[in-house]
Amino acid sequence: MDHHNVTFQPQNRTVTVKHGENLIRAAMEAGVHINASCGGEGVCGKCRVIVESGQVEGGISERLKSEDLEKGYRLACRALVTGDVTIRIPVESAVDASVLNIPPTPRKTARVKSFDLESLKHQGLFIPPMEKIYLELPEPDAQDHLPDVTRLVSFLTLKKGEHRLGVEFPVIRKMPDILRQDRFRVTATLARPVREDGQTVIINVQPGDTTEANYAVAVDIGTTTVYCQLINLVSGEVMAEEADFNGQISYGEDVISRIIFAEKGDGLARLHDVVAGTINAIIRKIVKRAGIDRDGISSITLAGNTTMTQLFLQVNPRYLRRSPYVPAATIYPAIKAVDLGLDLPDHVTALVYPQVSSYVGGDIVAGVMGSGLYRTEELTLFMDIGTNAEIVVGNRDWLACAACSAGPAFEGGGIEFGMRAAKGAIEDFSIDPVTYEPMNLTIGNVRPKGICGSGLINIVAALFEAGVINNSGKYERELPTDRIRERDGVWEYVLVRQAETQIDRDVVLTEIDIENLIRAKGAIYSGCQTLLEEVGLRMQDLDRIYLAGGFGSYVDLERAMVIGLLPEMDPDKITYIGNASLMGARMSALTNRIRRDVVEVTRKMTNFELSETPSYMDHYVASLFLPHTDLHLFPKLEARLDARRAAGR
Repeated sequence: MDHHNVTFQPQNRTVTVKHGENLIRAAMEAGVHINASCGGEGVCGKCRVIVESGQVEGGISERLKSEDLEKGYRLACRALVTGDVTIRIPVESAVDASVLNIPPTPRKTARVKSFDLESLKHQGLFIPPMEKIYLELPEPDAQDHLPDVTRLVSFLTLKKGEHRLGVEFPVIRKMPDILRQDRFRVTATLARPVREDGQTVIINVQPGDTTEANYAVAVDIGTTTVYCQLINLVSGEVMAEEADFNGQISYGEDVISRIIFAEKGDGLARLHDVVAGTINAIIRKIVKRAGIDRDGISSITLAGNTTMTQLFLQVNPRYLRRSPYVPAATIYPAIKAVDLGLDLPDHVTALVYPQVSSYVGGDIVAGVMGSGLYRTEELTLFMDIGTNAEIVVGNRDWLACAACSAGPAFEGGGIEFGMRAAKGAIEDFSIDPVTYEPMNLTIGNVRPKGICGSGLINIVAALFEAGVINNSGKYERELPTDRIRERDGVWEYVLVRQAETQIDRDVVLTEIDIENLIRAKGAIYSGCQTLLEEVGLRMQDLDRIYLAGGFGSYVDLERAMVIGLLPEMDPDKITYIGNASLMGARMSALTNRIRRDVVEVTRKMTNFELSETPSYMDHYVASLFLPHTDLHLFPKLEARLDARRAAGR
């Protein structure tokens, strides 16, 4: 069987998990607390459980005595589910049963929406901007003196029914030799026009039949990382993909510091060269991995935020950070890839996603296009959560967008033990409602060394629902636990004691950390609230939410609602779409329809500058609480809190 049922007693909760799932993660999924602070490495020995029936694999440790093993004790963090099993959690006799019987906070991550190539084909939209046509032309002789270009264009016109064919000058230069290499058997690469009444252009000719070797590269130019995919334009499949850190991070971690660097001397040229070098290095890797001839690459599509786009195009970005924050352009023409410093054949065309404003860039436009938001009737909220959170709301009839500065809390910045998602980062957490002992799970099930963004949300939500912190994010200092303490004038909760960490000190969460998280989530929630209000709508009117960015895949939706990061709605209506920028870049490489639609979509998107919207600050201040000053906006959470108060907690 691929899945098994795990029942936890005395809570009498059952959860279905995949074969081989870690037992402690199954408990977390079921909302059952097991004391475990070491992150799942098995060194603290606190996650002892009893296997009452069924079977698990592993869970045996030197921390368990032989008589314990005979009684069925196992360490949950080391035990794997291999069949239906019933587990009993040893519970102290003093635990208040009324507390245990309160339903746990539901746990649900967003369902994932991946790129749907079959749907694209089914809708008749699989029409790549670059097409290859094979021709067997009659050779010239004493009676046939047609010039080479005229010969090619004439027969293409007959075969394609095209009457507006153009030829790029570099093609004319090499055509005489190419035609004669294989006795006038030749493959022409055509660039379809953006507009239906536009001109199709011949951008390349190759000897013989190379129609099966037609490729594109899709690129997401992120502030921190660059992602590339090599795409087969015949099948539509991704042949290889790779990511690397954007070389520009050596010149500043954020866009403002890079704009400042670009203003000095040859800084702009340097930043362009660095990111072009990053893209070139990735392209070399994916071309080699796929085993293709790079001469078969026809196009490269690129999406990035406004600053990254202007730096890559070597367009002065200085006015992006100066009022009134105007970008150089919103729409860019097709550009030769070689003119952008890319190590690609001279016929390759670079297609760059347009911008909306200084803070809503091509990456967000690409996300709107890739997600299909602009084609749906549903009122949809699109959120790309990072240091800067971009928001789009609307449907096929209208679109509005805004950006807000959330700060680096969701990426580990401004948090004493914050870190990016990596091995040793606490990613999941629960707390015993009586003893206030923690249950920490880390990425990789190793000893903890810090807290990642999704872990931060889970910790704060759990502490709040357990009554360990109040709605202002302050610790309840009279609770009977030594994990809440004051250090250097700052109150904190000890998540992991030094002996159980990878580092030489305790891992803690301070009130300052919580305050930084509240500010970040407050900026995002109030941004959504303000944007909706400006178009005459409310959070309750939303039909769907799309979450984009690497952060969104790990977020526990209910806990994100508990802290007030997301509006309270049915989790089934929230969809994670991953790297939306890369999805949009890939979509643009596969369907010319996107290139036609994107111009209209960009013009349709009304941009709101939140800093100039009077109600934004009022909404922001109201959001600086857990989850909000108006608890009626979160009725499910309100009901759970009322139940806990009624139980005496």
